[in-house]
Amino acid sequence: MFLPTTKNEMNKLGWNQLDVILVSGDSYIDSPYIGVAAIGKLLAAEGYKVGIIAQPDVNSDADISRLGEPKLFWGISGGSVDSMVANYTASKKKRRQDDFTPGAENNKRPDRAVLIYTNLIRRFFKNTAPIVLGGIEASLRRVVHYDFWSNKLRKSILVDSKADYLIYGMGEKAVLELTKKLRQNKSPDGIKGLCYLSNEPKYEYEQLPSFKECIESKSSFIEMFNKFYVNNDALTAKGLCQANGSRYYIQNPPQLNPSTEEMDYYHNLNFEREQHPYYASEGNVRALDTIKFSINTHRGCYGECNFCAIAVHQGRTIASRSEESILRETEELTKLKGFKGNILDVGGPTANMYGYECTKKLKLGTCLDKRCVFPETCKTLRPTHKPAIDLLKKIRNHDKIKKVFVASGIRYDLILDDPKHGLEYMKEVVQHHTSGQMKIAPEHSEDKVLSYMGKPGKRYLEEFKNMFYKYTKEAGKKQFLTYYMIAAHPGCNDAEMQKLKSFASEKLQIQPEQVQIFTPTPSTYSTLMYYTEIDPFTGKKIFVEKDMMGKQKQKDLLTIKKENPREKHQQSIKKKSHKKTLPRR
Repeated sequence: MFLPTTKNEMNKLGWNQLDVILVSGDSYIDSPYIGVAAIGKLLAAEGYKVGIIAQPDVNSDADISRLGEPKLFWGISGGSVDSMVANYTASKKKRRQDDFTPGAENNKRPDRAVLIYTNLIRRFFKNTAPIVLGGIEASLRRVVHYDFWSNKLRKSILVDSKADYLIYGMGEKAVLELTKKLRQNKSPDGIKGLCYLSNEPKYEYEQLPSFKECIESKSSFIEMFNKFYVNNDALTAKGLCQANGSRYYIQNPPQLNPSTEEMDYYHNLNFEREQHPYYASEGNVRALDTIKFSINTHRGCYGECNFCAIAVHQGRTIASRSEESILRETEELTKLKGFKGNILDVGGPTANMYGYECTKKLKLGTCLDKRCVFPETCKTLRPTHKPAIDLLKKIRNHDKIKKVFVASGIRYDLILDDPKHGLEYMKEVVQHHTSGQMKIAPEHSEDKVLSYMGKPGKRYLEEFKNMFYKYTKEAGKKQFLTYYMIAAHPGCNDAEMQKLKSFASEKLQIQPEQVQIFTPTPSTYSTLMYYTEIDPFTGKKIFVEKDMMGKQKQKDLLTIKKENPREKHQQSIKKKSHKKTLPRR
């Protein structure tokens, strides 16, 4: 069943008032991949009356007042992507396309959607129920952060929005506790995973440098971010307190990571896996083409790439679903309208992190002095691809399944660092689960730049590439590797891009096409480097390309093909010939 989006749907259910109204920057797609839908279905399963308003008109009360006023709280999300990232390119040009908007036209998600939606509610509902922020936009902007689009530090989004609470990370447990507390008319201030504002500091929490101190000193901002980053682990984190002007931002320690049983429960909530008819009448959403027949096996990522926000939002500890739950979902997908026998993806943030974790981390929390896979894979991690191999075999042996693809990113260093099952997994994926091309993300070739990115050295890449084509040849298939690269990352200059160009040509034997200019997004180490022009791990100054033309030049150095003199001469002859035949005016 879809959650109601209109008064008429509420009436059919016999509901006069909703307990919770969720507002989203995405169209309403009822899928476990969509945060608002996942939270809404979870609350509904627990007996609450929940409705959704997707992409409301921000110039009137026509949409925001459509479902009335909630009894317990409003939940606000910018959508599946930070609204500024969704709306603008790395060159700050407006995007024309939005995969989460009907008809794919980028015309319904406002800039800074979380702020706009909160103000919209305040404008038309005075003294209303509490407003609670959630989703990736709120989660990554919860403390003082650098905003690329205004090129300045901004206060916590709680301060700017004047909302009541913020739930950070993957918020299932926190939102259930919050809803229960509000129903009981009790204060939710002690809930793990919750943030709020206070007129007084909380001295028992870790004190972060204030907004004023961060503005005045980049070293204070680096200190703040380091403290913020290490206090994201469920087992080791302290609460945080930060002065934002005259008020104090209070961040409670995070919720515990979900168990396998809890993960199974979250994914077994009878999603429609369709766009709600009310919004589908305005046009289809492109995102559904990918996620409708895909399966999410786990969450979290200990890759900790410095430019990626997953470690902060989803956490650095893997939470996996059971094999039984995933196979049950596979069976459900085969019954959906439009299913043609293909599962388009089985994976997560990183496909080959399914089913295993560091036993030390599970007991004691993430290490403060080292990372799991950088600069090399930790001996304690002991990666094993056996759970993923067994799972993929069982899915593809289902009698209604033709093909099962692994389209999520793969960490090739983990494959090579798994002596027992790494090569077996590689053979399985190459022979059975690759759709013509396998996507990998080396990002760069030069160790200096890779170290700023938090990525392993290129030695892994060359070995993996040779292995992929060896197994592809043995399978008698035509398959290719697609490499994702980043230009203008902090610490990268034109000389490094030239070296990457030579490496791609000589070692990878490709002309790179999948190249993106680095976009500084809130709450990542790479963004910290971009703003401060300092390596936060060493304190040393680093080069950062901030000029738009300079950034584009770095990309062009990698993507623009060298002109062949002979071809250029032939094109010149053709142009001259063409000019002679043009009619006179």
